[in-house]
Amino acid sequence: MKPRATVATDPDRIPDGAGAPAGGSGIGDVGGEGSGRPPTVKRRPAQNAKRPGGITWRQRLRRDRTLVLMTLPAIALLLLFNYIPLLGNIVAFQDYDVYDLGITGSPFIGFDNFTRIFEDYRFWEVLINTLVIFVTQLVLFFPIPIAIALLLNTIMSARVRAWVQAVVYLPHFFSWVLVVTVFQQMFGGAGLVAQWLREHGHEGFDLMTNPGFFKFLVSAQAVWKDAGWGVIVFLAALAAVNTDLYEAAAVDGAGRWRRMWHVTLPALRPVIALLLVLRVGSALNLDFEQILLQRDQVGAGASEILDTYIWWTGIKTGDFGYAAAAGIFKGLFSVAMVLGANKVAHMLGEQGVYSKK
Repeated sequence: MKPRATVATDPDRIPDGAGAPAGGSGIGDVGGEGSGRPPTVKRRPAQNAKRPGGITWRQRLRRDRTLVLMTLPAIALLLLFNYIPLLGNIVAFQDYDVYDLGITGSPFIGFDNFTRIFEDYRFWEVLINTLVIFVTQLVLFFPIPIAIALLLNTIMSARVRAWVQAVVYLPHFFSWVLVVTVFQQMFGGAGLVAQWLREHGHEGFDLMTNPGFFKFLVSAQAVWKDAGWGVIVFLAALAAVNTDLYEAAAVDGAGRWRRMWHVTLPALRPVIALLLVLRVGSALNLDFEQILLQRDQVGAGASEILDTYIWWTGIKTGDFGYAAAAGIFKGLFSVAMVLGANKVAHMLGEQGVYSKK
């Protein structure tokens, strides 16, 4: 008896219940019954398989050309006002003469301007004073938006919550001139509080000219002006918390404080860590206008920060090389602070500004 031959058949053309030879195992059966080899099935490769590389960049550009055109003005402004001016930092390495020689004609002096900065004892005093004001604002200002957001989150009435949020957020749109004026009218020597105390037989006070109280004064102004902005960020984070967690905690017998401690605050930890890292990165970038408006009232010893010192000793006197060197130092210091704070966030298990690889 001759062995049975197998015919390669296109599986797409085999009707249901046909095409499998008797004694075989289906399509493309090579061994057949008693051959001792397992049956093999030959499959045709898919006709519409996706290419490994996906679409090309030309296809993506053609697909997203409308979005690209919309972003071009923003990119142009970013290049014009943020990146092209970085080329001017070359004056930090020159004996820069803005009136006669300019950038192209001013002689290079290497790191002499940086040496002047490091040898200037007044610069280090201003740097320490800037960090002291920053730490005061970090301790007094940073927790307040979190507390207000937690308080608003417990208010059941949506109308009351929206009204309180609008009142708290409104001072964010005020200029620092208006904010300082309001505080002057309230806590100055001729302010409402001092007048009320004098009318009731007490001695008045003037917090606006008290050098020892200055760091607390600017912190209070920052809280009144910008706390509402932080509240919006934390309320957005609270809105993403799964309500099932609160229900499960309530079923387990957790009260309001327990639910806040074990559900709400852990949900806010990533946002708190991110904002804290960004806040630390701007340690030397306090509000220039706020400090400059009140500098003469309390004196330079208590109110001088790095930005106002650079403005007075560098830009106002025409020493642009010194000012540029101080600005580069400030930028490098801020980058180091961001990297350090982000490393701490990674150690605490948070993502921070960028994730740990």
